[in-house]
Amino acid sequence: MSKPIQQLVDELPTSNLTVSMLNALDFIAPGEWQNTVGFVNTIKTVTGEDDEDLIQQIGERAIYLFNDKSQGYQRALWLYQTVDGTDKALGAAALANKVGDSIPMLGFLNSLTPKPDKAQTIDLTLKVVAELVAFCQINGIPGDSIGDFVGSLGEYSGESMIRMVALICVDGLIPLGPDFINKALSGISQTNPQELSQNTTFQTIKDSIPGNNDAGKLNFIGESFDSVKGWMSGIVRSNNLTPQKVVGNLQSFIQLADDKLDYLAAFLDVATNYYEHTGTQTLARRLIERAVAEI
Repeated sequence: MSKPIQQLVDELPTSNLTVSMLNALDFIAPGEWQNTVGFVNTIKTVTGEDDEDLIQQIGERAIYLFNDKSQGYQRALWLYQTVDGTDKALGAAALANKVGDSIPMLGFLNSLTPKPDKAQTIDLTLKVVAELVAFCQINGIPGDSIGDFVGSLGEYSGESMIRMVALICVDGLIPLGPDFINKALSGISQTNPQELSQNTTFQTIKDSIPGNNDAGKLNFIGESFDSVKGWMSGIVRSNNLTPQKVVGNLQSFIQLADDKLDYLAAFLDVATNYYEHTGTQTLARRLIERAVAEI
């Protein structure tokens, strides 16, 4: 990793488009996510401790665990960063820092190209696989443990829960529509290994995906997504989620006509990094919890 874990947590933004977007999705998981930033602050929040010496010990142990290459923490963080980073080809870093006034989209649309459904499907399913593999890395279990991952989804909370909520809304409902689960399952079943190999995200993370070759990895991707369809549809159903309902809640910081949802999806791809942001928070929490248990 290019930066130590404590620096990454210290540098998490307190407000930007990503934070605004996640706050706007709070209606699906009310009060689940607080944007906890800062390494020492995160230790205090997770443990409830205020003893400076103990906080120092916990921090040092958490950093030691993260730096231990035999553990999966660095790999997990890399996955969170990578599935977010590869869709930033348009380089709209300036947008990501524009907070406060709601952003009218019209002038920006000219420079955005919505992804075709096939590309969006591959990206959606790869994010699910990245979540699964990162979960296995953090918990020290084999990377193909689909059953363990699916079992854990029912216990997801906090930053992990809001990340999956954002995945459903931003990478599923908005770009692919209300039938995004079936559309994604159909799309991935009709994808061949050659098409998959042309996807930038897949090329970057494929060594982390179980499977002996691209065909085997494609099967694993399909199997992984199929395993979470029940959980995802439960979230959609229990919250009566539609693309319009999600966009209505995003209107607090963005203005867009309903017929431009594919452009909104492209804009959020470029201007937010919710996987990396919440993934860093998840990793910090797990490291701190383990450090406390070992001290």
